[in-house]
Order: sequence, then C-alpha cells, then structure tokens
Amino acid sequence: MKPKISYYLSHPIQYFSPLLREMSEEFDLHVYYFSDASIRGNVDVGFGQPVKWDIPLLEGYSATFLKNISGRKSLSNRIWDVVNPSVVTSLFKRDASIVIVNGWSYFSNLLTIIAAKMLGKKVWLRAENPLHQELKKSRNALRIKAVILKYLLFPFIDKFLYIGKESKQFFEYYGVKPSRLVYTPYAVDNELFQKESACLKNKELVKHQLGLPREKDIILFTGKYIEKKRPLDLIKAFHLLNASSAVLVMAGEGELRKEMEVYIHENDIKNVILAGFINQSEIARYYAAADVFVMCSGMGETWGLSVNEAMNFALPVIVSKTCGCAEDLVHDNSNGFLYEERDIKALSDGIRTLLENEELRGKFGNASLKIINDFSIQHIVQNMKAAI
Repeated sequence: MKPKISYYLSHPIQYFSPLLREMSEEFDLHVYYFSDASIRGNVDVGFGQPVKWDIPLLEGYSATFLKNISGRKSLSNRIWDVVNPSVVTSLFKRDASIVIVNGWSYFSNLLTIIAAKMLGKKVWLRAENPLHQELKKSRNALRIKAVILKYLLFPFIDKFLYIGKESKQFFEYYGVKPSRLVYTPYAVDNELFQKESACLKNKELVKHQLGLPREKDIILFTGKYIEKKRPLDLIKAFHLLNASSAVLVMAGEGELRKEMEVYIHENDIKNVILAGFINQSEIARYYAAADVFVMCSGMGETWGLSVNEAMNFALPVIVSKTCGCAEDLVHDNSNGFLYEERDIKALSDGIRTLLENEELRGKFGNASLKIINDFSIQHIVQNMKAAI
C-alpha cells in the first residue's frame, strides 16, 4: 500500500507540478491549494501584469482548492494573503499519515501545521531559507526569530525538508537535529528541459525564429524586473563590457522596466532587448539561443530555479553569491563564475571571459549539465520514500 500524503501549497506553481506528478506515482498523494490565483490569470505582483501559465499545472495528480476568505486576489507573501479555515476540515476528512507544508509565510501554513499535529499526523516542513541571508538581519531580529522557531513552530515538525546547503544550515542554526533533516534538492523537470534542448540544437535557426542576430553571442537573463532580481546590475555590466559582438536579452517583466529603459536610453546602450514576459512553452527557445546565463539577484533570492533551467541547456552560468542556489549549483571556475552582489565590474569581467573563449564556454556548459543531473525530481521522491 502506498503511503498516504497530503501536501499543502499556496497555489499551483509551474516548478512544482512535475514534482507532484512524480510523487503521485509513488505515494497516495492529494494536494490542497490555498489559492487559485496562478490559474485564474490574476495580476502577478512581481511581473506587474496578469499571468496565466500556458502549461498544465493540475494534470497528473489529484488536488483540491480550499476556500480563501481573505478577499485578496493576488499573493505577495503577506501572512493574511491566504486564510483557509477549511484546512481543518480537510485534515479530518483525509486520513493521511503525513502532511507536508511548504513554508510558513501565510496564516494557512501555520494553521495546517498546528491542526495536523493536534490530529496526530506527522508533519513535514519544506522551506528554502538560506542561512547567509538570514545572518544579515539584526541581532534582535535573530533572537526573536530563534524563540519563535525553536520553541513555538519547530516542535510541531517531524521532518524538515531542506533544498540545498544553505537551507540545511538555516535549519541547523535554529536547532534542528540531523536526524530530522531530509534532503529534497530544489529541482525542475530536467527530463523535459533536456529533451527540449535536444530538439533545439540548431542555435542559428532558433535565433532567427526569435528575431535575434545569428552572428552575435547571447547573454540571457530570465526573471522579473524587480529590485530583488537586480536587472539594472546586468545592464550596467553589459554597458561596461562594451562588446559589439554580443546581445543582452532580458526575458521578463516588472516594475523596473521604465527605469531600465531610461538607463539604456540615457547611456545610449546598444544591443539590449527587453523581451517582456515569456511563458513556459516558449522559454526553452531563449535558453537554446543563449551562450551565457546570468542571475544577478540580491537579498530575497532564496534559490533561483532559472539557473537549474539554464544548466539543463548546458549553459555556463554567472551567479551572484547572494543567490540561495550559488553554493550548490555554481562550482566557481568549473561551470561558471560566482561574484559578489552589486560588483558590476566583477560581473562584467566574468561575462567578458566567457564571451572571449568559446572553448571555455563549452567546457563550463558540459559541467553545468553534469551537475544539474544530481538535482532531480526523482532524487526528491527517493529521499522522501527513504524518510518514511
């Protein structure tokens, strides 16, 4: 008999759906969502526009949407964004032995954890907080949080599902013992992306289809134009680079677009393309066209799954050390470069090094592909099975 698991998530997420489908193969799984914002096409706060993902988010597993009485249509990590009293009813109705909760940002996360434990269920918590970002907070904030987590929240948790080295260190910092830790690496659908990569091997053709110059190298950014992602850092680094042989493609959207456009215009920067929001069915083409991938995010970037995606296309990656994934995915000077957040010159120098050396790009790209194969959905499910 398959272990019975109930998984509570804020809303359908494009990165999580493949994992839930894989879990359904191994477990008697039912997913409960606190909100349906991502499938209704509501305004995404980060992108600053309505977003409706064009891939199936609900296929291959069973799910229920719990009524959210908060009255809020969009999610922005505020505790009262989702309030679902029916969480309690759902826990009574389904006799799952294990309840997995993703994070503790919302009221309903906390309600699920407390109610599940009171009903005698095993509670597993999956979270992505990186320790190095945590330690940048004030001493008083850390003391208060230590009391809340160590003595109020974490006693309700049986297993802590960490996503990488920084996530593990975060839990350990707040007193979680090794016996309660389970490694569930942050992963995308590697099989799908590598299949798409194989189908898009003709880079010149892909560039032509996207309207990109075939003769130029492509530096790629994918993500929201918001402060956390620091897109202006990359534009400034590209300006400093002054490479007429390259094009900077920024696939995304958000509140910083106007500021980015003004900077590009005032500094007369050529060959920068603000491509706008690119949906999941099209993003593979941009990775296939790229020669270098950059993630320049700052505080609040708890991982950066776009790096996983890029590495599935055998791309060299340049990532700021602040990103949660940096220590796990980027082996400095092996599959890419790490640099200190906000260090525009170091970012520009890293890009220059890769643009000037095609052989090095190929070497780093192959290393990326090898590394990312260890960060798989199958690995997550195997470790969950072993933890039961």
